[in-house]
Amino acid sequence: MENTGALKGLRVVEMGQLLAGPFAGQLLGDMGADIIKVEPPGKGDPLRIWGQGEKKVCWEVVARNKRSVSANMRVPEGQKLVRELIRHADIVIENFRPGTMEKWGLDPAKLLEEQPGLIISRMSGYGQTGPYSTRAGFGGIGEAMGGWRYIVGEPDRAPSRMGVSIGDTLTATYGVMGILAALHVRDTTGKGQIIDAALYESVLQITESLVSEYDSSGFIRQRTGSILPGIAPSNVYYCSDGEYMIGANADPLWKRLSAAMGKPELGDDPRYATHIARGENQTELDEMIGAWTKNYTVEEMDNLMTEYSIPAGRVYRAPEMLADPHFQAREAIVEVETETHGKLKMQSTFPKLSATPSSIRRPAPSKVGQHNAEIYAELLGLDADAIAKMEEEGIV
Repeated sequence: MENTGALKGLRVVEMGQLLAGPFAGQLLGDMGADIIKVEPPGKGDPLRIWGQGEKKVCWEVVARNKRSVSANMRVPEGQKLVRELIRHADIVIENFRPGTMEKWGLDPAKLLEEQPGLIISRMSGYGQTGPYSTRAGFGGIGEAMGGWRYIVGEPDRAPSRMGVSIGDTLTATYGVMGILAALHVRDTTGKGQIIDAALYESVLQITESLVSEYDSSGFIRQRTGSILPGIAPSNVYYCSDGEYMIGANADPLWKRLSAAMGKPELGDDPRYATHIARGENQTELDEMIGAWTKNYTVEEMDNLMTEYSIPAGRVYRAPEMLADPHFQAREAIVEVETETHGKLKMQSTFPKLSATPSSIRRPAPSKVGQHNAEIYAELLGLDADAIAKMEEEGIV
């Protein structure tokens, strides 16, 4: 497939594993950048065997649009090899514990001295500075420290997780945002820079006014299950054959929902007519709506909410996504011919750019170091004998 992406012509060296670094590479690769993923020889990135279900296919999504080389970063020869690759790159992504790159002779500050236009995105649990910087930090730990885990779940139970590695992917997204901003600066000044994206700070960034609420009034948000206190009605309700989400928490929407329920008088009822009143009577309001929705199927409810122009929708799983005509019309899910699993459906590239659309141009590499010969020859001028010798010595 032709590369029409906005980042066509940029080369990225992706270093790191599980999951922030690789997801950042996926985002940049989808947008057209040439992603050279550096993996340790042997088993490679643990993402190769991650995922749920009988077949582990997480790798097929995260490693699309990438070429794989192997390099043993624990030996000087492997470190030298990667240093040479970086000399041919515009961007470096890494998500090791702070100090690791320096230990390998790849201190980003020194790399920047040698290549003033280089952009280096560093993703870690706690950031590159501060008293916790050298601690190990996974996504779940960042979610806990950033305030997310405490407020997710039912109030009478321990904090819940999202079901996906949201801390890692948020950090990757902010890391990519930093890269795009740094590219603009480089276009105007010719100079690159180092981006420091911490897991806990990425989570903190999306917690809205959580800290400010405590600072201004001592209020601490708590776990509230499926609702947001004071915002009503906005909840998941049970139909006769499944779950359905309704969000009618604005005054005009509530009046329309009241009419849809066959009780238009509730739209002006003092108990529910205003945002404040509905929040004060949230529990009884949800119970009333829930008693009504269970008399309808999901499809019937969906038709009714569409008729009355009320924001609402099914609670989707993968089967519903694949069957939905809107997903199909927008090609939100595409089929990719993978090297390991054959044809595999996965999420497409987002967001959609009108002039420089992103794309999935190559499947995830099935083997560690699959592109050693191609890349080491193309960029470093190494011949087959030199590469074979490095393989014998455990360098690649």
